[in-house]
Amino acid sequence: MSSVLRVYLSAEDRQRLLKLTHSGKASARLITRAQILLLVDRNQPTWKKHREVVIALQTSRARISRISRRYVLEGLDAAVSEEPRSGTPPKMTGEIEAQLILLACSDPPEGRKRWTLRLLAEQMVLLGHVPSLSNVTVHQRLKKMRLNPGR
Repeated sequence: MSSVLRVYLSAEDRQRLLKLTHSGKASARLITRAQILLLVDRNQPTWKKHREVVIALQTSRARISRISRRYVLEGLDAAVSEEPRSGTPPKMTGEIEAQLILLACSDPPEGRKRWTLRLLAEQMVLLGHVPSLSNVTVHQRLKKMRLNPGR
């Protein structure tokens, strides 16, 4: 089913999109979506076909069709905004991160001179804070907080 929905922007929508593209405050993906809608607007004498927009914006026809369809069926906000992404939620929440920092700042276990990343990850699992945790995740979180367990 490859029916192309034609985009006819209202004057207010066109103004919002122009303001969005010229402000320089929005993300690149948001600006690209706005540019797509501005280029395929059939209310303008210089509207472009999808294949011309593909070349002009270095994007895919599927993306142009998807954004056009969302504008026609759901409106401007749905067309330019991000859809929620699927995927697993992060393992490391703020509360678990706080437990990790508390553990990293505590004294190391008996027989150890200092905490290692692997040791911290294993201890977090043993304490029941998370079902599994890699030393890479521990490293990223501690680096974010500028903590060094070896010091």
